Amino acid sequence: MRNSVLRSLTLTSLALALTACATATPYQPIKNGVGYAEQRLESNRYKVTFAGNSSTPRQTVENYLLYRAAEVTLQNGYDYFVQADANTDAQTTYSQTFSGGFGGFGGYGGYWSPFYGPGFGLGVSNAIPRTEYEAQANILVFKGPKPADNFKAFDAREVKANLESLIARPPQQAARN
Repeated sequence: MRNSVLRSLTLTSLALALTACATATPYQPIKNGVGYAEQRLESNRYKVTFAGNSSTPRQTVENYLLYRAAEVTLQNGYDYFVQADANTDAQTTYSQTFSGGFGGFGGYGGYWSPFYGPGFGLGVSNAIPRTEYEAQANILVFKGPKPADNFKAFDAREVKANLESLIARPPQQAARN
């Protein structure tokens, strides 16, 4: 029984360690369902999204969305953008791990006793949550100075400059910058 419990704890620790080794989504165009994307809706209106993996915190996803909105604004010859609307969705899934169970001699999770024969190993079950965030915003882009009285307006150059140090790019892209 002790070996079964130790095996359970070892497998659980290994699963948690592997989860911890995963890296946050880098700032990149959408690839395998994670990254940024934008779509022009009108001449000065865009839908911008950023989706992160389960190792990417909500704040990072939201910062990357704002950074992409600033890039889209500047790449299209504008100076500031206004967030018409924005939201962040969270999707949580659970991975179930289980170890232990009934087994005979050499059986998985079981034990064998010379006094009682096959035995039952106590199982350990864990539900490991994985939350992925996706942020979306509809932005309007404009030329000229940002209006001081509009709290939804962002100076694209300032946003880009202030968030640049928080942007983690893929290794091959970081080497080129």
